[in-house]
Amino acid sequence: MPRAQMFTLGAAILLAGCNAQNSMPTAQEGEQIFVENCAACHNYDAAGGELSSRAVAPDLTQLAAGNGGTFPRAKVLSKIDGYGQKGHDNPGAMPEFGAILAGEQVPVDIDGTLTPTPRSLAALLAFLESIQTDD
Repeated sequence: MPRAQMFTLGAAILLAGCNAQNSMPTAQEGEQIFVENCAACHNYDAAGGELSSRAVAPDLTQLAAGNGGTFPRAKVLSKIDGYGQKGHDNPGAMPEFGAILAGEQVPVDIDGTLTPTPRSLAALLAFLESIQTDD
């Protein structure tokens, strides 16, 4: 293969790798983050339940149902990050994950505005949105 073709092929492969890395996170990526960080309280099926502290972890499959059928992206991001806990009835119940889930940012549509959001948080959001049920 001529050198110019090898260079072109190599450049194409590198660009493809960059595009894959810069693509939006998937629900599958978010599921792994959920298992590692959330399942201990919300269970692997995300249905929540009573914790040993007697606090109740909410059913995360019903977030859209509890919001008129629309998944409340801004509220969910706020809750996971921790900046939405000020003034909460039980501020210690939900750990703050903002620092843990920090890193590369991707644009996430929040109420019609593209908002820079850490990739891991966007992935978790995609997973939670994907598991919503009408039950």
